[in-house]
Amino acid sequence: MPEPTKRSTIYFDPQIHAALRLKAAHGGRSISEIVNEAVRAALAEDQEDLSAFEDRVGEPTMSYEALLEDLKAHGQI
Repeated sequence: MPEPTKRSTIYFDPQIHAALRLKAAHGGRSISEIVNEAVRAALAEDQEDLSAFEDRVGEPTMSYEALLEDLKAHGQI
């Protein structure tokens, strides 16, 4: 049995709220469904970013100044 939903109050900019209402009406979905989907997508993207950081933790780093010097030395700037 799925967990019961949790209620929360969210304040939207008026234009965003109007766009959500239109999208919900046009798609036959609720604003809650649209917002839940968007939040899930954002959280999944964050998880992908964290995984990419973990994969690259052992890579050497270069300071911004060193990067600029390298680009200049190779005639790229």
